[in-house]
Amino acid sequence: MTDVLSDLLQDSLRIVLCGTAAGTTSAAERAYYAHRQNKFWMILHETRLTPEQLQPRQYRRLLQHGIGLTDLVKADAGMDRATLPKLTAADRARLSRAIMNFRPRFVAFTSKTAGQKFFDGKRDYGEQRERLGDTRVWILPSTSGAANGSWRPEVWHRFADEVRAG
Repeated sequence: MTDVLSDLLQDSLRIVLCGTAAGTTSAAERAYYAHRQNKFWMILHETRLTPEQLQPRQYRRLLQHGIGLTDLVKADAGMDRATLPKLTAADRARLSRAIMNFRPRFVAFTSKTAGQKFFDGKRDYGEQRERLGDTRVWILPSTSGAANGSWRPEVWHRFADEVRAG
């Protein structure tokens, strides 16, 4: 199986942001967080994790800011309810290996669903007790327009403050 979107990973990253799977718009555009209602690019700029608001097609420029991207499910696209039943132990292991190999300071799941599926249980937003090697793990609210009811930008701001401090 081919990955819908290639990982954007390299050594010396501050952050790896991990979604559940590429959405259908992102898959069609071949760019992360590409749906026009997604708040991902706006919140990265609002929290000063990027100095300017990038467009989805510019996602590779995140590496210049020490930010990498990946997804739990790499070989499928769609909404969480469609892609997450396909999440396997191999998907979890692949992500764990990538984080252990690239050793970013932080990995943050970009939805509660992604974090809960990775840890296989209920979790709340914020920093998690567990680490992946030396990497601190966070769960952030989804930036998807479909998740507007649970949007909490203050959690993203708290995360960005920790990144700058740590």
